[in-house]
Amino acid sequence: MTESSQSLKLYIVLSRANRAINEIVNRKIQTYGLNPTEFAVLELLYHKGNQPLQQIGGKILLASGSITYVVDKLESKGYLRRVACPNDRRVTYAEISEDGKAFIEDVFPGHEEYIHELMSELDAEEKETAIKLIKKLGLSISNR
Repeated sequence: MTESSQSLKLYIVLSRANRAINEIVNRKIQTYGLNPTEFAVLELLYHKGNQPLQQIGGKILLASGSITYVVDKLESKGYLRRVACPNDRRVTYAEISEDGKAFIEDVFPGHEEYIHELMSELDAEEKETAIKLIKKLGLSISNR
């Protein structure tokens, strides 16, 4: 196999693995009554604290136009609220509500365990190697 063919095969294997993982995890997230994007925003706010609306999209890989829609949905469910920045009127933060915290605290441990089960084909050393190699690849590509 040529190195060029090997690179193509790696691309295909990574793409298929990513699709398979996302499909099964997204189905699980939907059982929580949220779509994957809503879950990602809520999880971000829970683990990282208040976030400017303008920056959420970049942190969860979502187009900025979709953030307003997702935040509106989470706000209507009572899971977050918008908070004006006291220093800059142009900035609005998303803040997780008490109901949002309670929701994430209820579902996240099971979600984490579910992902752990999905990744159990690899042992700890293999996971660390995969993390290191995939991160190296992603960083080299994003720096182009």
